[in-house]
Amino acid sequence: MRSIWKGAISFGLVTIPVKLYSATEQKDVSFHQVHREDGGRIRYKRVCTVDGEEVPYADIAKGYELATGEMVILTDEDFEDLPLSTSRRIDVLQFTPAEQIDPIYFAKSYYLEPDAQGAKPYVLLRDALERSGQVAVVKIALRQRESLATLRVRDGIFVLETMLWPDEIRQAEFAFLEEEIDVRAQELKMAESLIETMASDFDPGEYHDSYREALQQVIDAKVAGKEVVQPEGAPEEAGPAVDLMAALRASVNAAKREREGAPARKRGGKAAEEKAAEEKTAEEKTAEEKPKRKSRKSA
Repeated sequence: MRSIWKGAISFGLVTIPVKLYSATEQKDVSFHQVHREDGGRIRYKRVCTVDGEEVPYADIAKGYELATGEMVILTDEDFEDLPLSTSRRIDVLQFTPAEQIDPIYFAKSYYLEPDAQGAKPYVLLRDALERSGQVAVVKIALRQRESLATLRVRDGIFVLETMLWPDEIRQAEFAFLEEEIDVRAQELKMAESLIETMASDFDPGEYHDSYREALQQVIDAKVAGKEVVQPEGAPEEAGPAVDLMAALRASVNAAKREREGAPARKRGGKAAEEKAAEEKTAEEKTAEEKPKRKSRKSA
């Protein structure tokens, strides 16, 4: 890995020189826009919408558009006096329990490696933070942007996770939250049963990007000059559940079969509901028939 930033953790009067590395990377298959006829790359020119002329990069400035459509042009001098930290410090602001920070605030993760002379204070702060069970709330300036972040320990390394500011989190204002939606006790119990049946320890190694793998197979086939076929194993889309209770019951049964190692048949939509209806317990059927028997006696 190559470090993308060098600075220091500022912890009281203690300074810990560190290097910053991206902790994650996207594995998407990348494409170029090309000419369909000959595969030539498509290039774009920077053209001014006012005079139609191509503009060299040196003549391009930052512009802020007003609601009126007018443009405010900002120069490098306009940015010089802004209160953006250039000291390359990671300032520790406070320590707080990790569960108090909603994960929705997290943006991107980075590893911090100590410089040679910073190894001892790095390990000291790392061990103290890990023993406290808390995370450090810090402030850092990266790529001309100041961010809040948290500092936590993962496998003996500090992980810095940049955070969004509170006004960057959208409010979940949806109409259904104001509605009174009745959920039957039996449905809730069945949903809890499904959760319990599917509960297990999380192992990220059990999961993989099946779409990316299938896409790579298509590309490899193209390179080899083979016929491109539809990848197998694509799951069928289940239709919306009409009978929620029946769909839940069928889901619980399928989850139990999968956990027991038995091959679960693919079911979806109406088929699942019909099968679930056949699997009603004897007690439920008896409960449904009782009112009918009483009415016959009274007659």
